[in-house]
Amino acid sequence: MDLHLSGRRALITGASKGIGAATAEVLAEEGCEVHLAARGAPALEDLARRLSAAYGVGAYAHPVDLRRPEDLARLAEEVPRVDILVNNAGDIPGGPLDAVDAKSWRHGWELKVLGYVDLTRLVYARMRDHGHGVIVNTIGIAGQRADFDYIAGSSGNAALMAFTRALGGRSLRDGIRVVGVNPGPVATERILTLMAAKARTAGGDGTPPDPAAAFPLGRAATPREIADLIAFVASPRSAYTSGAIFTVDGGISAAS
Repeated sequence: MDLHLSGRRALITGASKGIGAATAEVLAEEGCEVHLAARGAPALEDLARRLSAAYGVGAYAHPVDLRRPEDLARLAEEVPRVDILVNNAGDIPGGPLDAVDAKSWRHGWELKVLGYVDLTRLVYARMRDHGHGVIVNTIGIAGQRADFDYIAGSSGNAALMAFTRALGGRSLRDGIRVVGVNPGPVATERILTLMAAKARTAGGDGTPPDPAAAFPLGRAATPREIADLIAFVASPRSAYTSGAIFTVDGGISAAS
């Protein structure tokens, strides 16, 4: 299926690995110019070179700390025209209330919650000036399946779900679509880290349990499976979609 994305300009945060890197690859395959934002410059630059060589598109690395307002402003200046924004960066810590202190909680929310909101504010204003654009927020099922042992993440994801619905409910008046994607367990380094933290709070030894024992199809989702949906909802093939959040968890939420 041709997603009609060729020539679009996409900005992806958290793009150095995992879902962000997979999303950048899918969009590059579809002919988008891709702008990759994250803190790790070497990984971003390697990915940009690979995507440009593989797909013949412009691919640019933007090493930034999205917790810093000045870096957000610089990123918006470096990519003044954005057709697709994929908010994806995040590292909210796992653990129950007594395991996540105030500093750690705020540090996590500064990137994933306030970082999404602040970058969206900057990009949305420019999209509105141009009369079109798509914003996709990668959130997570903990926002709809509240988790005692991931309380900061559950709360932050729930806030981003509300943000997505509130903005996306009216954004088409400005020619802009705002959509959310809620991945379940995905085979990334971050999921393994969170699983290890959860095992420790349960009294285990910190060894992540075998995903085959708990996940649908005996595995976690691949980053590419999430990225393919992100590309579709960002495309004109999904032109009437806004204010919606799509869950991709193999049926975990439906079964609980």
